[in-house]
Amino acid sequence: MTALRKYQRLESPGLWREHPQARRREVIVGLREATIILSDPKNEMALAQWSLPALERLNPGEVPALFGPGADAPETLEVDDRDMIAALETVRTVLERRRPHPGRLRGAVLGAAALVVVGVVVFWLPGKLVQQTAAVLPAPTRDELGEFALADLGRLSGSACKSVSGRHAAAALATRLFPKTPPRIEVVRGALTAPLLLPGNLVVLPAALVEGSDGPDALSGHILAVEIANDGTDPVLALLDHMGLAATLRLLTSGATSSSAVAGYAETLLATPAPEPGAEPLLAAFRAANLSATPYALSLGAGDPLGQALIAGDPFPEGSGSVLLTDEAWIQFQAICSE
Repeated sequence: MTALRKYQRLESPGLWREHPQARRREVIVGLREATIILSDPKNEMALAQWSLPALERLNPGEVPALFGPGADAPETLEVDDRDMIAALETVRTVLERRRPHPGRLRGAVLGAAALVVVGVVVFWLPGKLVQQTAAVLPAPTRDELGEFALADLGRLSGSACKSVSGRHAAAALATRLFPKTPPRIEVVRGALTAPLLLPGNLVVLPAALVEGSDGPDALSGHILAVEIANDGTDPVLALLDHMGLAATLRLLTSGATSSSAVAGYAETLLATPAPEPGAEPLLAAFRAANLSATPYALSLGAGDPLGQALIAGDPFPEGSGSVLLTDEAWIQFQAICSE
């Protein structure tokens, strides 16, 4: 959708103001196919995502250029990089030329057609709409949805534990288990009784599970299990279903959403039974991670059918092939909620 190929993936510095009373904040402006992404230059975390078709120039002819994500939006973006200004202006011009300007009759016809389409979507294709939206969501939007879901869960569980050394240990364990795509591991104190997988490859663990585990091998089994149990099921699908048709349509067409669209999702998460992983794919995951399955199997309790199958098929019955965490790092992980 980008107007000119030469502008794809263009980036520049900018100053973002979230609302008129907020202070300006330095950001990296990234031009993508259908959006611009505003990211924190220190940690590259996405702060906002604007739809290119909705972009407006608020001070034509002036430099630095001032842009907004829509006529009534409170956010503003100040850019003085001439290449980025030219790119955004070019994209706006091309999109404006492509935009239809129908007369009354044509507008009435298009309006009627739109009503038919909306009627079909509402009554016949809600599932397809959710699937299509999930299929095209960029990684920053998935990360943002995961953050919103975690924040909503915090209403019931308390905020995620923040011990710096504990978080470093959690990140080290995630990298050890999934070297190519390590998840982000968060630990919460209350409400949660089993691990959860949220959009953005975000694993949430109950503090009681972390503190009560005999060692990193057993806890790692719980992390592998929640990943395997959700394998093939995109966690963003359930969240979009909760958000509803209107919010999903807005996300699909404009790339914009807010935390209010996710409100109440925590109750749905806690009321949904945790999916059960299959023994064979879970054993394959233990084998790939060079990890013994027995400590996790024993943590499930005596007589648990899954635990018995894991012990019988343990790829490393004598113990894990390599150390998951040092003793010091494991102690730090268990104390992640101490601060």
